Amino acid sequence: MRCIFCKKESSNSRSAEHIIPESLGNTKHLLSRGIVCDSCNNYFSREVEKPFLESPAIKALRFHQAIPSKKGRVPPIEGLLDPGISVTLYRYLKGPFFGSIDVNREAFEQIMSSEQGRVIFPISGEAPKDLVVSRFLAKAGIEAIAYRLSNYPEGLDYLVDEVQFDPARNHARRGDSRQWPHYARRIYDADKKWNTESDDSTQVMHEFDFLQTEAGELYFVVAIFGLELTLNIGGPFIDGYINWLKQHNQASPLYLDNRE
Repeated sequence: MRCIFCKKESSNSRSAEHIIPESLGNTKHLLSRGIVCDSCNNYFSREVEKPFLESPAIKALRFHQAIPSKKGRVPPIEGLLDPGISVTLYRYLKGPFFGSIDVNREAFEQIMSSEQGRVIFPISGEAPKDLVVSRFLAKAGIEAIAYRLSNYPEGLDYLVDEVQFDPARNHARRGDSRQWPHYARRIYDADKKWNTESDDSTQVMHEFDFLQTEAGELYFVVAIFGLELTLNIGGPFIDGYINWLKQHNQASPLYLDNRE
């Protein structure tokens, strides 16, 4: 077995790879050991996923949706205690309390001397930088292809050897292209509940699929709590997807069958 990124022998690798990080609620879409080698797995965790997960917008999403890290903790966010006192907000997964507020001693004394106050929670924050997002999407896109081919060894060999995927895999591994545009939009609210066949309601944490246009372009499309992110797996171009959206009345490829 060879790693789908570095193409080196990976049969002795021990780590399974999450296509979407576990810290975004993914416990289902995993690649078996060796499809991504331990070295690439560790690199992606440190250099690709961490900058994405720690960006203010994604931290705010994880806080409000109460998504724990691998250590079982929801990441704290910065907020304000009226009138303008900076505080750190923590959210608890268990226990009788929603969370707690951390302030410095000077701010604490100011709070205690006030008759009343209110905590202001940021709903969102600054989005990850374009390069951070595109490398994350390139990694997840290549892995999503491998996920579909995981039961076919010859398919994985094809993925490793196919040179048309080299720009995307190298962008994920090294950030070779300083500009690889993606397309971002919200297709449903993060808190949206979906009805199941058993009449229960559920929340969609993430979903992904591929779109191949008539021009032969292959786009990876993923929605994380309703935030749709799209990347051209074949190269640093996004115009084809924008044109496709115009031709299909802005329908999401994730739900195209339900809208036509």
